[in-house]
Parts: sequence; C-alpha cells; structure tokens
Amino acid sequence: MNMMFAWMKIASSYNQMLISSGEVIARRTMMMASGTMTIPDAMSMMMEKGTIYATATERAAVAMASGADPAKITAAALKPYSTKTQSNVRKLRR
Repeated sequence: MNMMFAWMKIASSYNQMLISSGEVIARRTMMMASGTMTIPDAMSMMMEKGTIYATATERAAVAMASGADPAKITAAALKPYSTKTQSNVRKLRR
C-alpha cells in the first residue's frame, strides 16, 4: 500500500506541474504576441530546458545508484521540473 501512495503522490505532483506549465506557456505566448517579452526572458526560457534536464537526469541517476525504488527515482527526476514550473508561474503572475 505504501508504494501505491507513492505513485499517487507522483501522479498528483505531475498533474500540478502540467497545469503550471500550461499557464506558463499561455502567459509567455501572450508576452511574445504583445511584444513585451524581453531578450533576457526569451534567453532564459530557452536555456532553462537543458539545465533542468541535466539536473533531473543527475538526481534520477543518484537515486538509482543509491538503490532507491522506482517511485523514488521517478520523484527525484520529476522534482526539478516541478520546482521550475512553479517558479515560472510565480514570476509570470507578477
């Protein structure tokens, strides 16, 4: 039952990340369409993808190497994406 709870928590976190990323995409699209997106914002938007991927891969590899179960490995990989989407939502809502 503990494993079921872990996967449900991951699914919930993933769904929250999807909702946040949808909002970020909509807000950034509006910024691009209205011409209010700055060059640093555009560069940050492009550069964050590779950085997050590298961090997620590293955390998953460390969790795997330490013998974590699949749910913990998945959670470790998902955390950087979730953190960044939440950060972007907070920043873009201002």
